[in-house]
Amino acid sequence: MSINIKSIRDRIGIDLGSSMPIEDGLIYASEADFRFVDIRIGDVTNKFESFNKSRVSKIRNLLESKDLVVGLHTLSAVNMAEFAPYLSEAVDNYIKSYIDIAKLIDAHWVEVHAGFHFTDDYERRKNAGLERLKRMGDYAAKKGVNLLLENMNPEPQDAEVHYLACDVEETKFYFDNLPHENIRWSYTINHAHIIPVGIQGFYKAISPKRLSEVRLADNKGDKEEHLQPGQGNIDFNKMFHMIEKDGFKGHYMLAFGNHNDMRIGRDFLIDQLRNI
Repeated sequence: MSINIKSIRDRIGIDLGSSMPIEDGLIYASEADFRFVDIRIGDVTNKFESFNKSRVSKIRNLLESKDLVVGLHTLSAVNMAEFAPYLSEAVDNYIKSYIDIAKLIDAHWVEVHAGFHFTDDYERRKNAGLERLKRMGDYAAKKGVNLLLENMNPEPQDAEVHYLACDVEETKFYFDNLPHENIRWSYTINHAHIIPVGIQGFYKAISPKRLSEVRLADNKGDKEEHLQPGQGNIDFNKMFHMIEKDGFKGHYMLAFGNHNDMRIGRDFLIDQLRNI
């Protein structure tokens, strides 16, 4: 099957994290010919309280004038599976702040996670995370905001702390119990590459109908790393063909190194596709 390389290039975005103010990030993305941008807010130069009327207006004008699509990415260290008093309410407020700001600046998604557990509290935390995702899904739906749930990376078997939704069974548990149309899937392929089922197996096990974003980084399949494409052993060409042949129209998101590494990484991926 032939694929549209230009379409793929146009849909590859850049995750700038919290490395710069959102305005600077949007300008950089436009100058580097990225249309899709992921940003983390809530700290450093993008504190929640800084999104006043003037700043929101400036961001919206940048998005419109430069034809950019922006999404917000919550911090995975904030435990969506938290149930302790006070902390639980704080997590709700953190996610709601993301949703509120996404609505203000017209962000197209808010990336969320299922949380993490400490081994002996697995069931309680798994269910606490599910209930929070239901609440936040309802809240986001009222605001007209989409949430993207990311599959996470496995930790060593004997680690005390483990992310939730890092394998097929757990990821299906959340999606099977989240009928919300505004909760979609963000597929991080380098996380799937670490587990036995692999990138293809994970993809086929979760309904592609819920797929909105594919996150890209390389690794060697043995541990959590976000390497520049070509530094690990992921077959990106095979991955692109697998997903594109299903008619995927969403975006891809680079997530490794610094912003210059990602610009180089995008060009590497496209050159690889052209050389097939």
